[in-house]
Amino acid sequence: MSVRLNTNYLSSFVSSEELANIQPQVNVAHELLTSRTGAGNDFLGWTTLPVDYDKEEFARIKAAAEKIKKSCDVFIAIGIGGSYLGSRAVIEFLKSPLYNNLPKDTPDIYFAGNTISAVAIDELLKICEGKDVCINVISKSGTTTEPAVAFRVLRALLEKKYGVEGARERIFVTTDKAKGTLKHFSDEAGYETFVVPDDVGGRFSVLTAVGLLPIAVAGIDIDGLMNGAAAAMEAYKCPDLAQNDCYKYAAIRNILYRKGKTTEILVGYELYAAMLNEWWKQLYGESEGKDQRGIFPASVIFSTDLHSLGQYIQDGMRNLFETVISVENNPVVFPIPDDPANIDGLNFLSDMDLNQVKKTAMQATLLAHVDGGVPNMLIELADRTEFSLGYLLYFFELACAISGYMLGVNPFNQPGVEAYKKNMFALLGKPGYEDARAALEARLG
Repeated sequence: MSVRLNTNYLSSFVSSEELANIQPQVNVAHELLTSRTGAGNDFLGWTTLPVDYDKEEFARIKAAAEKIKKSCDVFIAIGIGGSYLGSRAVIEFLKSPLYNNLPKDTPDIYFAGNTISAVAIDELLKICEGKDVCINVISKSGTTTEPAVAFRVLRALLEKKYGVEGARERIFVTTDKAKGTLKHFSDEAGYETFVVPDDVGGRFSVLTAVGLLPIAVAGIDIDGLMNGAAAAMEAYKCPDLAQNDCYKYAAIRNILYRKGKTTEILVGYELYAAMLNEWWKQLYGESEGKDQRGIFPASVIFSTDLHSLGQYIQDGMRNLFETVISVENNPVVFPIPDDPANIDGLNFLSDMDLNQVKKTAMQATLLAHVDGGVPNMLIELADRTEFSLGYLLYFFELACAISGYMLGVNPFNQPGVEAYKKNMFALLGKPGYEDARAALEARLG
């Protein structure tokens, strides 16, 4: 199995009796999900996606990725939230956060449309100077401010550089299957389009065209990702907590939450896990944070953050718990060199593999934090491969759905996301928001 939940560090926080007592609630959540009778049941396409995906589109994704790899130096994925976090997480986890700086036979990949920043778009345009560029705009509607503005700018860049006809071959669109502003515009312009499925919400969309096209452009085996997710889908069919690590993770989260552990910190021990943490934070924050309830998702990268947030985790408020991701098999071996002068006093580490030092640091931290009153779970990932990562992505998605139902919320909507958009449109003067604008400006003073 590619993912194993290690609960050895939880014994003083969660008892076997508590797990047995919560099993009936897990069963109810499982039934709501599998029978598709729970809240948000029109957004459950992700549950069977690893085996029930559009094979024809999957082939087109691969073909488009090959075309892009051959025709550009820079590939830009335009999207916000679930429209970019999944693909960026996978690329950095399987390739590197330094992907663009390393030797490779694939294009540099940048992400735009995820911020409102003149500096960011200006710098990206400078990077594109003298380079061949392709873009992939990812938006269900095409009217979300951040990606729509970036698409305007980058479409203009391509049309100026290559002409309208030439730009058409370099613009790829992932949007609604049949409706929406972006879909209609793309059909008229003749862009190749891919589908954001109606029954898959953005934060669950990494294994759709939303995530798979940028991932394939990076040279990652998308078949391996899907196969790993399919294996997880098969492994987690039984709701028995004694057999199902995914459901056990969801159950433990809820047990700890009811004991006042309202913040979960996802811990990685590799820099390449940082964007996976960001994807996880959106998945859980947007799914559970509603109706004035939910576990707040935070993240750290150790040992880096042991020298900053480590103090708070060790000695601060006891309202948090940690979930640690450990990649078990690392093919990169790096022995620590010997220093004849032993200036730093660390010659006891000479010739030791740096992976062993990292593992020891993880073990030491687990024990220290548990002793400090912080519950810890350990998710052991077999290796850093497409199969294992696909398995882990499905693990987190499924656990999120079960945990949300146990929490008593709809895990698949996000009503709170719209509040800032309405205010922003009003303040910017969007037609139809005149009354709201006046009221908001009066409040601003």
